[in-house]
Amino acid sequence: MFFGFFTLADLMLLIPAMIFAMYAQYKVKSTFKKYNQVPSSRGMTGAQVANNVLRNNNISDVEIEETEGSLTDHYDPRSKTLRLSESIYGSSSIAALGVAAHEAGHAIQHNIGYSPLKFRHSLFPVANIGSNLAIPLFIVGLFMNSGMLMDIGIWLFAGAVAFTVITLPVEFNASKRAMSQLETGGFLTGGELSSARKVLNAAALTYVASTAVAVMHLVRLLILRGDE
Repeated sequence: MFFGFFTLADLMLLIPAMIFAMYAQYKVKSTFKKYNQVPSSRGMTGAQVANNVLRNNNISDVEIEETEGSLTDHYDPRSKTLRLSESIYGSSSIAALGVAAHEAGHAIQHNIGYSPLKFRHSLFPVANIGSNLAIPLFIVGLFMNSGMLMDIGIWLFAGAVAFTVITLPVEFNASKRAMSQLETGGFLTGGELSSARKVLNAAALTYVASTAVAVMHLVRLLILRGDE
């Protein structure tokens, strides 16, 4: 998303959003690291908690797998697979249980047909194309003085931005479900719940930051288009 030149207006738009994004990344990593070193009192692993949350919600067709990487945890609705990273799957830390319950929250959303999740899935093809082709198309249109190409690029990028926006309620809701499951299931108690909430809130901040950056880039495209 770098065009080779920035105006003062560009910097005023993008720098605060980028600083916010860097802070969000620092916050989630530092918070996760802190509470990943604090064991939960019951000693259950992330995989065990995820499995119990699914069973408590009568979900029997979702597989739980360990995946490589750090904080690469996700729920894949296409294969109905909940993938937990190495630092979550076998860990009994408060952070691990919070993340595992959050991903199980996405499986619950999918199971009940949660509307924002379904809408996000419907936007994925457009968002995928937009994230890859929007900027190149806009740049080509900019240098060829082709308003049509710039407009196509803007519309494609707007689709990608819409995907990041609808991700916010999906993630917030998954965290809300996670906290409810952790409490009602007795997986965490007292101060442990508060600590898990801090981990999930820090993770949510990264989605807010990503949305802010995406929106600012879209505004920049619109400004550049208006100058033509």
